[in-house]
Formats: sequence, C-alpha cells, structure tokens
Amino acid sequence: MSELKINTLISKFRNMSNDSVPKTIFVAVILCFFCSMVVSFAAVNLKSIQDVNKIRDKQKNILQVAGVYYEGIDIDKSFSSFQPMIVDLDKGTYSNNFDPNVFDDKKAALDPALSTLLKEDPASIGRRANFTTIYLLKNKDGSLDKVILPVYGYGLWSTLYGFIALEENCNDIFGLQFYQHAETPGLGAEVDNPKWRAQWKGKKLNNENGELMIQVAKTMNSKEYHVDALAGATLTSNGVDNLVKFWMGETGFKKFLTNLKNGAV
Repeated sequence: MSELKINTLISKFRNMSNDSVPKTIFVAVILCFFCSMVVSFAAVNLKSIQDVNKIRDKQKNILQVAGVYYEGIDIDKSFSSFQPMIVDLDKGTYSNNFDPNVFDDKKAALDPALSTLLKEDPASIGRRANFTTIYLLKNKDGSLDKVILPVYGYGLWSTLYGFIALEENCNDIFGLQFYQHAETPGLGAEVDNPKWRAQWKGKKLNNENGELMIQVAKTMNSKEYHVDALAGATLTSNGVDNLVKFWMGETGFKKFLTNLKNGAV
C-alpha cells in the first residue's frame, strides 16, 4: 500500500464522527490487540517467577504440615532438612529411575506409560501415577522424624491437593493440609480451617491388626480414628475421607509404609 493511500485512510479516519460504528469497531479492535499483546508479554516473562512461587508455596505447605514452619523462616534453608524420594507404589520401595528434585507427579499421573488406569476409584482421580515423590524429615542423628506423603482426590467442585504427615511409626498422623482446591468458601473450604486441621493430629491410620480405620464422618465409632465431618459440606467431607483412605490403602502408600516401618526400604 502506497504512502498516499495510507495518508488518505488516516485522513478519512480522523474525519469520522466519534459516534460512527466503523470508528468504534476500529478503536475496539486496536485496544483488544494491544491488551492481548501486553497480557501475552506478561505471561511469558512472568512464567519463571510464577513457577518459582508455586514451588515455594509447595515447600511452605510441607513445612507447615510437618510442624516446623513459622513466620520469617528461611524456607530454602529449612526445606533442605527434608529428603525427597521417589516411591514405586506398586512395589512399595524407593526408585532411582527419576530425579526427585524435578519429577512432576501430576504429569506422571496423566502419562499412560507412568500411570495406571484405576478400576476402583474412590478418590475420583482417574489414573494413579506409578511413581510419586515423598519427603522424609530426619533427626540430627539420621533417624526418621516424619514422613510427608502427597494426597489428592475430588471433593465437591474440585480436586483437593495436599500432604499428610505421619510420625516415625508410619501410623500416627501428625497433620493433614491442602494447598490447592476450589471448594465452597465457608463450607467445603473449611478444610483450611486450623481448628478442623488440628483434629488430625494424633489420630491413627490402622488398628493393631493393620486394618485401615481412619475416617471422616458425622458419627464417631472410635475417637482415635475419627475426624469430624465439615458442617454443611457432606460431599467435600466424603471426598476427603475417600482420598485419605485411597492413598493410605493398598493401592496407595500402604505397601511402602509397611516396608518403611519394618526397615525394608
């Protein structure tokens, strides 16, 4: 297009009424294009910062569920006390096939080569990764203090992602905490309420016969295995109950926890 034609078009545009439809559409298109460019630029250039923040938030939640977090803590330094390990869930042993510092559990669960399609799926997750990252907190003498396990499953509106911390006997619960979900504020989102989370501390997973007994329910069968359901959030409570039982059961971490307790890993 020649310079003369361009100047002619600019002149016609300037002479248009501000209320004219063509001018309104043109301005809207230019604004949308400009805004999309700004958003795209920001998304690309801020992605690395967002990724770092996600990792930092995950580390913070691990520190919290293990009971070692406090305001002002040096997260990087404190998290270095945790030893990440890859667990082969089918074998219940550690795996050296992957680097635990970069292994992506969520991507593995979507990869048919690294996951299993579930026939029985109480947690409603579809596929279970064959390998997952766990975190060991050791005492200064090298003995096990706590083991932190990732858990997730569907609630009412979303998949809840969190961690459960177990004592060195691999049966007593130290804490349960979710770091990502989209449950209803004031109802299902009460999984974040410190008072509700505090109920988990000291509860047991299994009875003396090794039977999985932990439950989230309205009625109590046994205090040492019972966590109160969330008021007005039955489906979220059922979801938490199902996901904890799934991950602490045979299809989840039970083989690994038995081996860890017996020193077989």
